[in-house]
Amino acid sequence: MGFKFENLEVWNKAMDLCYNIHQLTQKFPKEEMYVLTSQIKRAADSIVLNIAEGSTGQSNATFKQFLSYSIRSGIETVACLHIGRKRGLLNQEEFNSLYEDLETIIKMLHGLRKSLK
Repeated sequence: MGFKFENLEVWNKAMDLCYNIHQLTQKFPKEEMYVLTSQIKRAADSIVLNIAEGSTGQSNATFKQFLSYSIRSGIETVACLHIGRKRGLLNQEEFNSLYEDLETIIKMLHGLRKSLK
């Protein structure tokens, strides 16, 4: 792979999360299309996009800033999962699986951020 971010394990895990969020939202009701469906997909996508944008041709300080944006987007995605569960759009098993994925990704992002000088 040609770009630095493509070799990052956290980026690949976040890509998997984006796919899983997309699959989940396929079953959301139509009235959620421009509300929660859009919000959770944009939040999950933002994790991936900020890792990519910050990693290429940027200083470590800038990359750290973009990793912070990714962390915030991860937290936003967690909040969207809570909303979806409360509205009955996903079951507890789906919630738990995605929540655990997000915990892992956010921990990895914190670790990567700390490793940059």
